Amino acid sequence: MSFKDQLHSGKFALTAELQPPKGTDPSEVYGYAERWGGRVDAILIPDLQNGIMRLGSLSTCALLKQKGIEVICNLSCANRNRLALQSELLNAAALGLKNLLLFQGDPPSMGDHFDAHPVFDLDVMGLLGAAKCLREGYDLAGNDLKGKPVFFVGTQVNGAAQGPQLDLELTNMEKKIHEGADFFLAGSIYDPGLFENFMKKAAHFKVPVIVGITLLKSVGMARYINKHVEGASIPDAIIDRLLRAPDKQNVSIEIARDLIADVKPLCQGIQIIPLGWENLVIPLLDRIGR
Repeated sequence: MSFKDQLHSGKFALTAELQPPKGTDPSEVYGYAERWGGRVDAILIPDLQNGIMRLGSLSTCALLKQKGIEVICNLSCANRNRLALQSELLNAAALGLKNLLLFQGDPPSMGDHFDAHPVFDLDVMGLLGAAKCLREGYDLAGNDLKGKPVFFVGTQVNGAAQGPQLDLELTNMEKKIHEGADFFLAGSIYDPGLFENFMKKAAHFKVPVIVGITLLKSVGMARYINKHVEGASIPDAIIDRLLRAPDKQNVSIEIARDLIADVKPLCQGIQIIPLGWENLVIPLLDRIGR
């Protein structure tokens, strides 16, 4: 069953994020993808996440698709102008890559090529609009296409938003649906109470929401996220569990397991975000019965 069919059928979807290699050797990616393949419904390949130069999401997804693995191709606004973004969307369609996750993207200044020039010719709303135009048979300049791409398009939403930010997030969510968003990824959720409040407000949209669950490596990482990641809110109870744990990897799996149990009744899917701890994805799947 395809990722699209999985969500449309109402079945709970489980996905995982897998970084492409920094180079041309895909052997490690193949290894993880093949081990996860029978236990997750799709694998997301990020696009130059955190401004780090790597093999592209598009080519990595194409290689994995050849092996029969369901993939989600990621495309961000950070490093391409509108010509390149539209071309990349058509490239994805030509390679049979239908699942897309469209992001604003990370500025190069936070990565390993900090002197690279950011582009951001389109914002994420503009990128969604570009994909919508292409699906309807024309480009952003109004030129007709010979052959229309077929996509299943997702984008990000802040599922932990509060107060005025929550109202803004819901307004943007409605605009994104109008621009063709078929599903949403709710960042990384650490406080199920905040997410439950968000979902009560967003339920009338009736669009699938997938929750990101990140494997927290340390107290330092948790505190950094709270300080620097917009919209993130890691409760003190989780930080205290990390602080007291003699085995950080084991407690990270336990925290992720507990968060999944808490948010699962509220959403249509989970995305596991290992952030370098790809070896812990299988143990986590074991703990949640997958």
